[in-house]
Amino acid sequence: MLDGTTERAEYSALSAFSASVLMKHFTQLMTINLSHSKTVIIVAGPTAVGKTALSLLLAQHFKTAIISADSRQCFKEMSIGTAKPSQEELAQAKHYFINSHSVNDEVNAGVYEQYALHACDEIFTQNNVAIMVGGTGLYIKAFCEGIDIMPTIPSEIRTYIINQYQVNGLEWLQQELQTKDPIFWETAEKQNPQRLMRALEVFETTGKSITNYRSNTAVERPFNIIKIGLEMPREQLVQNINLRVDAMMQAGLLDEVESLEKVQHLNALQTVGYKELFAHLQGSCDLATAINQIKINTRQYAKRQMTWFKKDDEIYWLTNNKTLQTEIIILLAQMGLA
Repeated sequence: MLDGTTERAEYSALSAFSASVLMKHFTQLMTINLSHSKTVIIVAGPTAVGKTALSLLLAQHFKTAIISADSRQCFKEMSIGTAKPSQEELAQAKHYFINSHSVNDEVNAGVYEQYALHACDEIFTQNNVAIMVGGTGLYIKAFCEGIDIMPTIPSEIRTYIINQYQVNGLEWLQQELQTKDPIFWETAEKQNPQRLMRALEVFETTGKSITNYRSNTAVERPFNIIKIGLEMPREQLVQNINLRVDAMMQAGLLDEVESLEKVQHLNALQTVGYKELFAHLQGSCDLATAINQIKINTRQYAKRQMTWFKKDDEIYWLTNNKTLQTEIIILLAQMGLA
């Protein structure tokens, strides 16, 4: 996973194109009914696709702030492995939900919903447009549609499930849920350990399926929401991911992970890039194997992200390149958002 100027410098100088070119690519966006005076532009997509670069471009154009929708970049102890924006990038626009929490804090989609709505309120006192960027689909969904209140999970249940997952792996989670919560299992993201652990936590706490706590009733927000999804050819994304992981290792990811070894049981640390290096530090594999596994797991994570986002019919998908990034800004200005 590339970071900072290594990945994003190529986006620093973008040329302008005519409105006629814009219409060719963005006729869909023009159909959006901007019924409110305030607007949130969401930039979503898989890891390493270039979301940060576009969010900064939009924030600078609209002279506004950015709300991160990344479930790990909020933790101040986790920087290298979460591919946080560099200090230079953070200085280009105010960022919310970056370094805002500790790994010891309970952070979930419900917490994020309230945090992001409060951030919008602050931004909207100064600007009619806010930018949201990230790859955590559940957080974006919670912000856009609201999220149902979930039961509080006792710490001993959470710790037990995390420990069992660390020892027995994904297959254990899958078997537990297939047996205990077959209703959830029918529609579960079966390769997503975070979602599976959450569902198992709820069942072990309440004896009920997590589906019982989902109303599927979306709230209506008092602002416009425009969702832009970024994608790129798979070969290019895989290359980006591999280069980014190498750059992270060179930047000191192993030292960062080692500094967190005593709290590796926390939910925040059940994260790609960290759990593989914890295994190495415990002697389960050599460093080269751990690094290769990070690359594999990151590619799998990117695939899950795309699967999630592609289910959202409100996302307007664009292939990430210089031309399209520039065209987005001009088109949004023509829509009256500038």
